[in-house]
Amino acid sequence: MKNETNRPGEKPPFDEHANEDKYFALKEHELVEDMKFEFHKAETAQQQARMAICPKCSGKFVNYPFLGFDLERCESCEGIWLNKGELAGILRQQARGPLGVFLDRCFAKDKRQKKI
Repeated sequence: MKNETNRPGEKPPFDEHANEDKYFALKEHELVEDMKFEFHKAETAQQQARMAICPKCSGKFVNYPFLGFDLERCESCEGIWLNKGELAGILRQQARGPLGVFLDRCFAKDKRQKKI
């Protein structure tokens, strides 16, 4: 009976399929990661499309610049929708009065704020 252990000086038998499982596992992992990336990209695109529709009339939103903020305005019902914090920012800016608006125009770092 032949002993299955490798003894010093003997060459281990060559197995041509030894790395095959690792190779296919790695390739499968890469495919799964690519599929996850594509799924998240499609999910994000769907979410963006849902957010660009007016909840009141299902019209399309367009950007509407107002006091340095980009608001969403519906093309069909002409409703204006605010994101989180935009109303507080508009109210804070209006509370500063005309002197505050003038100073904002003079010292604005963003080009959008100068076009108010």
